[in-house]
Amino acid sequence: MHRLLQLTLDLFESASPAPTPVPDEKTSRPRATRGSRATDSAAPAADDAPPAVPFDQVMAAASFRHPRANREAMLGATLVAYEFRRARRRNIGFTVGPDGLTVTSPKWVPLYEIDAAVKSKSAWILRKLDDANERRQRIESARIAWKDGASFPFMGEQAIVVLDPRHDFDEVGAVLNTDATALPGVARLTLHVGLPQTASADQIRDAVQAWLMRQARRVFQERLDHYAPQLGVRWTRLALSSAGTRWGTAHSDGSIRLNWRLIHLRLPVIDYVVAHELSHLRVMDHSPRFWDTVRTVVPDYAQLRGQLKDEALPAW
Repeated sequence: MHRLLQLTLDLFESASPAPTPVPDEKTSRPRATRGSRATDSAAPAADDAPPAVPFDQVMAAASFRHPRANREAMLGATLVAYEFRRARRRNIGFTVGPDGLTVTSPKWVPLYEIDAAVKSKSAWILRKLDDANERRQRIESARIAWKDGASFPFMGEQAIVVLDPRHDFDEVGAVLNTDATALPGVARLTLHVGLPQTASADQIRDAVQAWLMRQARRVFQERLDHYAPQLGVRWTRLALSSAGTRWGTAHSDGSIRLNWRLIHLRLPVIDYVVAHELSHLRVMDHSPRFWDTVRTVVPDYAQLRGQLKDEALPAW
């Protein structure tokens, strides 16, 4: 049976412009011999490091703690509690997302080698954790107070919410007005929402989000139709995602999933994500050939990729 392949674009991917980026940091090692296999449930070998101390026995609070942490490491003066998982893979992988550090390992790698690998990547881990923490703070500072006059980003510009119960917007719920003569520093976009002044924050937020998701689907379809012929591929279905850690996903059957929050960003950044996912329909990995494919339609993809990482989208 044909195996369905899937490639994803991380929400928190590295901004490095290197030509062969990968979804996570990996520590390679040769496959162990049969005698050296180990699993989570097996007793540790004599040369294994002892298991991590249970977290309820740790007196000092960790500087960085994953909500599903089940192991920890002292990296310099910083205690990092991380999520450790076994998976079918060839090497040890490190991923830093909004929740913290996740380490994924093949079943045959003993725990003492996991500990050593985490130590060896300590500089990268701490840098990425600091970046994720700074990003989280930026997102919180951008949290929107949903009321009449609230502002939100739409395709790289600020739009102002106007509660406008005088108009019946029927199914559309809201209408965007554009003021081409707006003065510098004054938002030229106003979204007139068909709600009364007494509307709750949740009602306003939901109305704006529904409008944004409709715009996202419209814009994403236009950009998919624009880039697919240039790349010589055919997309079959578009789905909107609310994922917290993925910008997009491509499947080998031609289906594309894009995070609706991309509609907050400038069109060139949206185009990079669209081209990224469509390129996976030709190359289902992140090899040099994949990035060469992206470059054919988005020559400045490395710069846009860095901007994507630095974006602080509003917290919904």
